[in-house]
Amino acid sequence: MRKKYEEQLKLVYIIPNNKIGHQLEKISQIIDENRSICNLVHKDLTYYKDDSTGRVGLNADQVLRSSILMKYQDLNYEELEFYLSDSTTFKAFARMTMSVNPSKSTLQENIKAISADTWERINQILVDYSLNKHIESGNMTRTDATAVDTPVHYPTDSSLIRDAIRVITRLLKKGKNITSNFDYTFTDHNRAAKKKDLLIQNCKKKKQHKVYKQLLKLGKNVVTYAEQAIPQLQTRQGPTEENIATARMISDYLEYYKELLLRVIDQTKRRIIDGESVPAKDKIVSLFECHTDIINKGQRETQFGHKVFITTGKSGIVLDCYLPRGNPNDADLFQKLLNREKKILNKTPRQKAMDGGFASKDNLEAAKDEGVQDMAFAKKRGLKTLDMAKSDWVYKKLRNFRAGIEGIISALKRAFGLDRCNWTDWEGYKQYVWSSIVTFNLQVLAKS
Repeated sequence: MRKKYEEQLKLVYIIPNNKIGHQLEKISQIIDENRSICNLVHKDLTYYKDDSTGRVGLNADQVLRSSILMKYQDLNYEELEFYLSDSTTFKAFARMTMSVNPSKSTLQENIKAISADTWERINQILVDYSLNKHIESGNMTRTDATAVDTPVHYPTDSSLIRDAIRVITRLLKKGKNITSNFDYTFTDHNRAAKKKDLLIQNCKKKKQHKVYKQLLKLGKNVVTYAEQAIPQLQTRQGPTEENIATARMISDYLEYYKELLLRVIDQTKRRIIDGESVPAKDKIVSLFECHTDIINKGQRETQFGHKVFITTGKSGIVLDCYLPRGNPNDADLFQKLLNREKKILNKTPRQKAMDGGFASKDNLEAAKDEGVQDMAFAKKRGLKTLDMAKSDWVYKKLRNFRAGIEGIISALKRAFGLDRCNWTDWEGYKQYVWSSIVTFNLQVLAKS
């Protein structure tokens, strides 16, 4: 049966007294003081898996500490495996004996089992801890938005068509390998698609139009191949149950990627051939991370990921992290963000500072109605200073206070991997962001 934590600590768990070890020791004490965190992790680890039989595996405390180490040093799973087997400091913090050396696959399986909701609840526990210890008061807060990229290459119509041709052709080959009795035929257009893609990237704009038509023709051919193969794979019978299940699975994948390819062909025809402007909500920017949004932020370079709204207190603790879908206007989310903040703190902050994108007369009135005494937007956008705060001095103080969140966001991106998410799908994206936030907060609490 999988344990929550070790009841009796061993001498090997004493963390060496060095610079990193000193900070990890304080983080370890915070985790020990909040045992409910391990209870949440244990529920996730045992939710889908019956742990009454088989090997015991890593306990919840070890999994949590390993995931914190991963974010603390911005490591990948392979690097984490090495450090946990080589570093005395890391091994002591993770509370693993010398005989316990988890592989990268084991670490990934366990760490990815901690859901995004659990990470969010862990963060709430840490916020409550900071309030109880008077590290954070919650009277003065600030909010800003940033964009965190998803693990996708820069999307072009030609590269998306090429990706779809590659994936569908691979699936068609797998279907053929099950048995030779299938009647469908297809041609491998991978090499031709690659040539067209490279030609589009390097040729002049006048010639691109012609090459795109040739690439679209290859894409339509591949759609036809998939449409011929899908019904045969769906109705596959024998010789074994495994073959039948594999054929059904390949059929489902073919249907999925065929629909994506049709959408990419449509958006390419509209944009390149017809010269139409396609709305961002209708565009596909990745075949594999379909949840990716197009984030336009004024004159800055377009990013492909999601907006992340971060709220911090005076201590630097991240009180809230909100991840909406799409590219919403900052001002439209003001009320929602304030309501989330009230729920987290169990009160309305007395003073609040936000980026200029949130500024509007309606939002200022909403803040005052909720009980915010002094409200400061980085840009006034027609609002009067004395309507927002009780004096010019208070407004300037709050505006300067808001600027401090830029440094926090920078630290999250540089040191905790929040510039680009490396985990796949929407759930993995949320897990990645929230685990970074929790680790950052633990470091802030350890320094307090």
